[in-house]
Amino acid sequence: MATEENSGVVDFRGLILGFSGAALHYMGESPAAGEKPALNMPLAHQNIEILALLAEKTKGNLSEEEEHLLQQLLLDLRMRFIEKSRGTK
Repeated sequence: MATEENSGVVDFRGLILGFSGAALHYMGESPAAGEKPALNMPLAHQNIEILALLAEKTKGNLSEEEEHLLQQLLLDLRMRFIEKSRGTK
């Protein structure tokens, strides 16, 4: 729960979830209510690559939980990207 002292603080988990959410959005997976899904595969790929870069650059410096979350997000996003690129769902 956010308190006055830590509201607005971004932690590593929030950072990677933000990039993950953006990738999902650009793959058309999370349209806003009443809107058509936005499909922009180059931007989806860019966000996935940013996560991969973060994984590489933070190797050995993450908690076990952060490492697991990052690897799971990358696996899921890469699989979804491949499915979307092939035109299947």
